[in-house]
Order: sequence, then structure tokens, then C-alpha cells
Amino acid sequence: MTDFARRNLFTLKKTASYYVMHITVAAAVAYAVTGDAWMALTLSLLEPTVQAVAFFFHEKAWARRQALEAAPTTAPAAT
Repeated sequence: MTDFARRNLFTLKKTASYYVMHITVAAAVAYAVTGDAWMALTLSLLEPTVQAVAFFFHEKAWARRQALEAAPTTAPAAT
């Protein structure tokens, strides 16, 4: 396992579960709208794939922000 995967394992797992859930919902909605299983499958794979990548970076940005807010601030040196 790469160092990147090891460091981000929790977020990668969360992203994968979100991806599966999103594909399932998107396929159901696309089929309900189009009535075409092939079209529903195509749409449900394309859009969630892009969303999953965006979600990963969204989570990383929020984690960085949370870490920055939790980090103690140092007082400026007296002059």
C-alpha cells in the first residue's frame, strides 16, 4: 500500500462508500426519469465518479481547516 493510501485510508474508505451509495441513487433516479436501463447506468457511473473525486478533496480541505483551527496559536514575540 502506498504511503498516500496509508495516510488517507479513512477518507478513501469513506469516499468509496459514498461512491457506491451515490451510484445506486443516481441509477434509480436516472431510470425513473428515462426508463432506459443503459442510459441510467451510463449517467449513474459518470456523475458520481466526478463527485467522488471532488468529495475526497473536499474532505481533505475541511480536515485541514479543522486542524488549523485546533492548532494552538503562538503569541507574537515581544519587541
